Amino acid sequence: MTSTLQPAFTAEAEKRPGRWLALCVLVLAVLLVAVDATVLGLATPYISEDLRPSGTQLLWIGDVYSFVIAGLLVSMGSLGDRIGRKRLLLVGATVFGLISVLNAYATTPEMMILARALLGVAGATLMPATLALIRNLFHDPRERSLAVGIWGATASAGTAVGPVVGGFLLEHFWWGSVFLINLPVMVVLVLVGSKLLPESRNADHGPWDLSSVVLSLVGVIGVVYAVKEAAAHGLSPESAGAGLLGAAALYWFVRRQLTLPAPLLDVRLFRNRGFSGAVLADLLTVLGMSGLVFFLSQYLQLVQGRGPFEAGLAEIPAAVGAVAAGLVAGSVARRFSVRAVVSGGLAAVGLALGSLTLLSQSTGYPLLGAALLVVGVGAGFSFTVTADVILSSVPKEEAGAASAVSETAYELGAALGIALLGSIVTGVYAGFAGPAGTPAAAHESLGGAVESAAELPADTAAALMDSARTAFVDGLAIAAGAGALVLLATAVAAWFLLRGQKLEA
Repeated sequence: MTSTLQPAFTAEAEKRPGRWLALCVLVLAVLLVAVDATVLGLATPYISEDLRPSGTQLLWIGDVYSFVIAGLLVSMGSLGDRIGRKRLLLVGATVFGLISVLNAYATTPEMMILARALLGVAGATLMPATLALIRNLFHDPRERSLAVGIWGATASAGTAVGPVVGGFLLEHFWWGSVFLINLPVMVVLVLVGSKLLPESRNADHGPWDLSSVVLSLVGVIGVVYAVKEAAAHGLSPESAGAGLLGAAALYWFVRRQLTLPAPLLDVRLFRNRGFSGAVLADLLTVLGMSGLVFFLSQYLQLVQGRGPFEAGLAEIPAAVGAVAAGLVAGSVARRFSVRAVVSGGLAAVGLALGSLTLLSQSTGYPLLGAALLVVGVGAGFSFTVTADVILSSVPKEEAGAASAVSETAYELGAALGIALLGSIVTGVYAGFAGPAGTPAAAHESLGGAVESAAELPADTAAALMDSARTAFVDGLAIAAGAGALVLLATAVAAWFLLRGQKLEA
């Protein structure tokens, strides 16, 4: 397969100054997704109190976006390789902004879940297109490493900007306003990107196989749904059936890719140990971290009583660490080794999560802030280097599909992490012993307990909230410990899987 870039690549074009301006546009798309992900966590307590979702619905609000985006990333990455990555990016950004309005004005839990699912469809177009365009814009390995570092640093910066801006909006407006901050970013991205971004697509791409699209979507969603339901309610005929359906769909997806002359995904990429090791490291890292990330805002606000803006500021150390590490990760990996940087980063994250098993209602900020800083540094090193490994393992003609695999691992890890580790938190929480007369809704979520307490006598309300907060923190500490074990095991696995792997000089 050959790749064409409009205008066509030449030695001069590869070095044109415009590639860095184009990168500035690409990172706006990353910022769009990162901000949306963080403001959801910050707004969760308000959504819980206003829409009154059950514990299961609250988890669906948190993870349905990841379910859908994980199921469609490979398909959308392949679509971008075929119709043009710039075109897909700009269309996806426009739809992402419009669907954000639907999120903002959701009036029921069901409507919110639907809006998050539709946002996942739009979101699936963004991240693969940005990484694929970076692969096609930057042919010098060191420049590409820096570009990937900036890409990752922007995502981390988005996780810092989102909570701060979102916290300010939550203190002055209704919770839906946090989703509207996507709109100005989307407008700038589309208007400027249409002029600065070069188009890039494969010349010999073959048809976009709809059967493969359906198989990948059904497969990923079926498997993740089965894990989620089994973790929350135990194995049942429903969860077992979904798991079997998903596994069968993925099996036929792989079989079909091996026989198609122009597959959505060249599954032979996984024969490359470096590629497979980087993808696995991403998936397990996000899985181990997601439980903490999803519930951290609730801990800061509903347990420790911080306002939304203060809670957003409290999470900044993680983003600062990730930005700093991401910008130098490529240089550090070349000086030492890929596996040393990735394994060391993951081990640092694991140890930081382990320290959070000491959380209590009154834990001081120094422990939490230091742990978040270490999590950010470790994750920044690991994610930046694994992204570089994945991109450099494939020819630029397959950059879209390879980028989609990387992002699929990230989103699948997030969905599984929220499902598995989130189920630990909700399971421990649901079993707390409240005072006599505690409403059933108080056992569904901590937001439900806050709402229930507002309708009870002062003494009963205080006893209820103390029991609920204690149970929530206990669940969060156990989930942090489980995440720490996952991260430490992943660090060991990465040490062996990435043996001999080097970044291009």
